[in-house]
Parts: sequence; C-alpha cells; structure tokens
Amino acid sequence: MSRVLASDGKAIGSNVNSGVNNANTTTHEAHIITVFEHQRLTAHDFTHVADFHWLMAQEFSVFTIKRQQGQWQLKVGHYIGVILLPSGMTLEILPKLMTKRPTDYQQQYQSSSANDINQTRQWVQNMLADLASSNHDKNKHSKNKLHNTKNLGQFSSQLAALPIKALPLSDWLVAQFLQRLIHYQPIKHYQTQIHNQAALQGRLLIKEQLRLNSMQPHKFICESSVLSQEMLSNRLIKSALNLLAPLLSASMSLPSLQLWQKIPALNRHELQRLEPLYQQAKRQLALQPLSRQQLQAAQQLVELAYWLLQHSAAHTGNGINPRTSVNQSASQPRLCLLFDMNQAFEQWASQRIADQFQQINLAYKPLFQAQRVWLHDAKGQACLSIRPDLLIYKNSNAPTGKNHNGKDDGAINVATVESSSHTSFHSPQSGNYSHVIDIKWKYLPHAGAISASDAYQLSSYAQAYHAEQGWLVYPVQDASSQPILLKQQAYNDAGAHRLSDQQSSPAKLWLIPFNVLTGTINGGLLPDWNVV
Repeated sequence: MSRVLASDGKAIGSNVNSGVNNANTTTHEAHIITVFEHQRLTAHDFTHVADFHWLMAQEFSVFTIKRQQGQWQLKVGHYIGVILLPSGMTLEILPKLMTKRPTDYQQQYQSSSANDINQTRQWVQNMLADLASSNHDKNKHSKNKLHNTKNLGQFSSQLAALPIKALPLSDWLVAQFLQRLIHYQPIKHYQTQIHNQAALQGRLLIKEQLRLNSMQPHKFICESSVLSQEMLSNRLIKSALNLLAPLLSASMSLPSLQLWQKIPALNRHELQRLEPLYQQAKRQLALQPLSRQQLQAAQQLVELAYWLLQHSAAHTGNGINPRTSVNQSASQPRLCLLFDMNQAFEQWASQRIADQFQQINLAYKPLFQAQRVWLHDAKGQACLSIRPDLLIYKNSNAPTGKNHNGKDDGAINVATVESSSHTSFHSPQSGNYSHVIDIKWKYLPHAGAISASDAYQLSSYAQAYHAEQGWLVYPVQDASSQPILLKQQAYNDAGAHRLSDQQSSPAKLWLIPFNVLTGTINGGLLPDWNVV
C-alpha cells in the first residue's frame, strides 16, 4: 500500500487496491505502507484499522493528531523512518517530494509514484550511509565532527553497497544487520560462576562454605570458570535480532541465525539501562583475545545493535489489537526508528559541502555549528548567540594546492581556529571566514520564496563573521536549478527615496541548490566564486 500527497497536503490514491497510485502492490513490498513527510493519514489508509488506532494511542512525536470532517487524522511531521505496526505491516516514512510548480506536485504523484519512491529511497539510504560513516572518521579532529548525530552515530561505517533498485528502509536495515551477522559468530569467554552444589567442582570458597554450609556439609560452595556465550555484547546483538525478527522472511532463515537461538536477550530492566550496558559490553570486548579484524567486526555489530535498540522505545499497544496474546509482555520493544529530517539534511549537506571545499583547496577548513556570542550587554553578559550550520575558514598560511588524497598535511588545526576565534569572529592574523552557510530543509521554487527570517539570519551571519560569502542551501531533485546571487539594496539618504545597487555589506549572498540525488551542490564550487 502506498499513499501520496496532493499539493494541499491532503491524501490522494488512498485505496489499498488501487492499481494506478499504489506503488507497493508487488509481493516483495506487500508488507510496506509507504507515506511521505507532511502526509495526512486516516483509518481508511490502513489495511488493518487497528494499526491506525495503535498509532493514535502511542502519541509519537512524528504525528500530529487532528479531527477534521468528522474523522481523526494523523499528520506526519518532519520525520522519516520506519515503524513496525502490530499487524506485521511496516510503516515507511519518506521525505517530501519537491517540484517546481504546484500543478506538477499532484501530477507527479499520480503518474509515476513507484519511480519517485524508489528514487527517494535511494538518496535517503545514501544520506544515512554518509552520515554514519562521517561519525566514524578517525582522521577528523574531535571538534570537527557534526553535532546532533546521536540518531546516526552508532551506525556502522562500512555499509553494504546499495542495490540498483533501492530497498524499502525496513528491508535495507535488515540487510545491513544480516550482512554483519552472517560473517560473525557469538564470542565465547570464560565466566566466573559460584554454585552451592553437591559435588566439589572448581575452587572451594572456605569462608562461604563455613558461613553457609555448616549445617549441610554434603554441599560445597565452589567457584569455577565456565566457557559461556552470555557476554553482554552477544546479548545486545540477540536483542536487536529479536527486534528485526518480524521483518525476516522465510527466505532469510540463514544457518548462521541458529547460532543465536540459545543466547538470552536483554530483559526489560536491562533495556531500561541500555547505555551503561552498552559501555560495559564495549569494555568486555576490548579485553577479549581477538584479532584486530575480529574485534572491529564485533564492535561494529554491537554498535548497530545498540543503535537499533536505542531507538525502539515503542511498546505494544495496550490491548488495542484483540488478537494480541494476553501473555505477551506490554514492555516488548518494537522497531521504531524516526529521524528528524531537518537535522539529518543539515548534517548531510554540511558534510558533503565541506568535503567539496577541502577537495578544491587545502586552505579551506570547515567548522560545523560553531556557536559564538553575538550580542552582549554593557557588562559583557551574553544576551544572544549564533550558530551557523557550516563555516568555511580560509587559512592564509596553509598550502594553496589541491587536496588529492584528502589528508590535512600542512593545514591548521580546527581547534586552533576555534580557540583564536573564541572572543572574536574575525582573526586577521591567520586568515578569515570565507563562507558562512545556513542549510534549510525547505524547497524554494524561486528566489522570491525565501522567507524574511531566513534572509535576515543569513545577512546577520555574514556580517558577524565578516564573511566573503553567505550561502542559503536548500534541497532540489534536479540538476537544472542553479545558484542565484541575491543583491542587497542600500538606502543612501535619510528620506530613503534613492536606492543604490551597491551591496550594503561586502558579503555576497547566494541561494545554493543542493541536489539530493547526487549529494552535491548544483554548479559546483565555481572558481569565480572561490578565489583564494
């Protein structure tokens, strides 16, 4: 089942059996309900009405509950992700589609929604893979990493190559997990156990024996080391495997999965304290006699398992589904992965644009979301801070050659830039900020669509950092949209009757389209824009 949006945000093509608008009528995707960001859902849009009522009861932050025209509606917010429904269906939330004209918006969904869905899945998976790998890049300074990546930071850096036809997000997650699992066996370690038993086995604990067994000399309190698979790392992996189990088809019954059957998963109380258990599991792994390759594989799988469990806090729906077994625990975790699309796009575009700058010239150094005091009172008390999504610092002392190998040889340390700029936005001794970049997850069909608040923000950023250029980056899904220079008008006389074509500030302000299909800005970093 697949539902799509018209330009006014209302649903069209909500008939489950529709042949024209249903993009998931194939057997492979029959279990997927694909919806889009900002779409409105009603009970009629679900194969099982109980799934809709379950979503209502959960009160996820991704949905806004509304009552219109005598029926309840769930409006999808600015999130993407996957929610496993009680019926076994999977709700897949994809980003909104972008068109140049409102008339195209409805026609695009009605004509070829299957192609749009596959194309969107492809670039979303590329985005998630890029964000995940960026957080594991050890060559970057710790202060040069993206902020707010807690939703993505535990994903493995070595993601599988994507197929030509992009999988649904739920199937893609399963594929990533199984790719690691089939080449990995549960680690065994010697675990110290203490038993009060009839046979003397292991080391006799004298003090405990005298204190507890003085009246029953036929028993012995012994300590022994037993080879066990019940390591925390294995139990974390088993818990994540249980989480994905409803998504595993019969064709995915791999022999390697049988190795995990006897390993216990984390219980309800342990899942509530997942973070300390994850840290303890990593410490245990580091002490095991494993090769470097084995340890890396184990750590990546544990990280992915932790990431899945961390974002699966949804519980079964309080008896809404009458077929739910009464013995089923109400605290059973359910796969529920939701990402704030505003943050995800900002982080992805920041990373890709920074990479483009550094590939062109070693003199460019990126600063991600560096916060600075902007306004303060007469006593020096901070009143207001600013934090651009991306700053490009141009070091006058760095080599000016192209960066062919991606290394930072001869370049300044980012921490030095931050330290020297702590009290001042502009450091003329070592260089200056060449670009201040603000990134918005909103489509601009033309330059006139820019909001006043975004324009004021960009102009303020450029002025505060004395930047040569200010960029407002927005998403597009085509290569035809090109950068647009915004010319500021300066009023020269008190009556404001005359206008000057000169810039009111030295910074040039640009609208920069970021092509989500290619992960690059359209037009590239043209030489006449970026002269070092």
